[in-house]
Amino acid sequence: MTKLPYAFARSHGVLITDESDASVTLLVREDTKASSIAEVRRHLGVPVRVERLAKVPFDNRLGEAYGQGDQDAASVVDDIGQDVDVSQLMQEMPVVEDLLETQDDAPIIRMINALLQQAVRERASDIHIEPYERYCLVRFRRDGTLMDIAKPHRALHAAIASRIKIMANLDIAEKRLPQDGRISLRLAGRTVDVRVSTVPTAHGERIVLRLLDKSGSQLGLDSIGMARGTQEAFKSLLAQPHGIVLVTGPTGSGKTTTLYAALSEIVSPTRNIVTVEDPIEYELAGVGQIQVNSRIELSFARALRAILRQDPDVIMIGEIRDLETAQIAVQASLTGHLVLATLHTNDSISAVTRLIDMGVEPFLLASTLRGVLAQRLVRCLCPACRVAHPTSAADSENFGLPLPAQLWSAEGCPECARTGYRGRSGIYELFSVSPELAQLIHDSAAEAVIRDAARQLGLSMLREDGVRHLGAGTTSFEELLRVTRD
Repeated sequence: MTKLPYAFARSHGVLITDESDASVTLLVREDTKASSIAEVRRHLGVPVRVERLAKVPFDNRLGEAYGQGDQDAASVVDDIGQDVDVSQLMQEMPVVEDLLETQDDAPIIRMINALLQQAVRERASDIHIEPYERYCLVRFRRDGTLMDIAKPHRALHAAIASRIKIMANLDIAEKRLPQDGRISLRLAGRTVDVRVSTVPTAHGERIVLRLLDKSGSQLGLDSIGMARGTQEAFKSLLAQPHGIVLVTGPTGSGKTTTLYAALSEIVSPTRNIVTVEDPIEYELAGVGQIQVNSRIELSFARALRAILRQDPDVIMIGEIRDLETAQIAVQASLTGHLVLATLHTNDSISAVTRLIDMGVEPFLLASTLRGVLAQRLVRCLCPACRVAHPTSAADSENFGLPLPAQLWSAEGCPECARTGYRGRSGIYELFSVSPELAQLIHDSAAEAVIRDAARQLGLSMLREDGVRHLGAGTTSFEELLRVTRD
């Protein structure tokens, strides 16, 4: 199908939606001028049928039409030879309002833009650009799994690194030290924030770009895969007037997303909510958000001390990393504040051990900790190609828990890039601190003792919570085993 240049289509409000040898259907924005329609008619040279749309629906259709293009980064890489002049990247490049408006023919710029467009189109969370002795590798992280995308020639890596540094306002001459930067760009009207990290390796600078789609709607607790009972219990913790509520799990397990969902539940004109984050991933209306900045020594602890003079009701800490931050969180909860925070532990009970190991006194932790939510993300089966099969006796024996009568598996199709999975959902383990458990924490009981007592009081482990996804066909048996293995 014929496509008008994106810049022209957006500025003039015209979009070709249906084309045949005899006629063309032209979608136009409500404020489109007759002269623009006449110009398209002259360009196409065939009869044109015009359909008008309001501004918002038209912008959505325009974004879908141009944002879902079929430009493949690997093919762009293959078209680029080894003789790229790196000096062309040192010139100051014009800033474009939208990636699709880029008309520059420089091959490296076309390649970087193709990578970014494909990553956004395929919902990748990260782009890895890794130099090795004989080649350079580009990988996308999709649904938590890295996949090879392209192999640019090794000679291109310096040019790629220089271009990305220019976009992120980094020092292109400094190749010996790690650097962090940020790129703000638009793709078919969608705002995408890109966090750039570079580190020196034996064969050049390794670059990782984390993509945050700012136009995505904020998630609530209803849409992150939490079971109804767990959700109600977690909401009751959020309704506490003071205390500490932790969300734990390894890196990339969705802890920050859960905290954002929790804040969206409790945000109110009658509450002063302040967060300290590194980095701020999404902007929340009605919430004061503070970005940690190590360059000016604005640490979590320093920001928290300032926040306590700002009369907050709820404080969200992006991560408790050290004793000073943990102590301030405890003191804030003791003085009437609800504190939400993340912590890196493997399960919910381990959070108690981790905080005590940091140096928090057990009697203080017992009186302030209200609950700990541990979580993992499991990949969801592609609905277009998933298939059901009976549960085998071997599966039940290996799993150690009762399984549904049938399980689902991934076949792979074009819809899911042949992976069999599309999107992710959460499994959760909520440890609510009852008076009996608080006494065990106060007495410095062993982790195994606290876990056994919590189990007797109804604690459901991560693997047990994942069984509901198996019954619903949300994920596969193999995926749940992979995520919850000891």
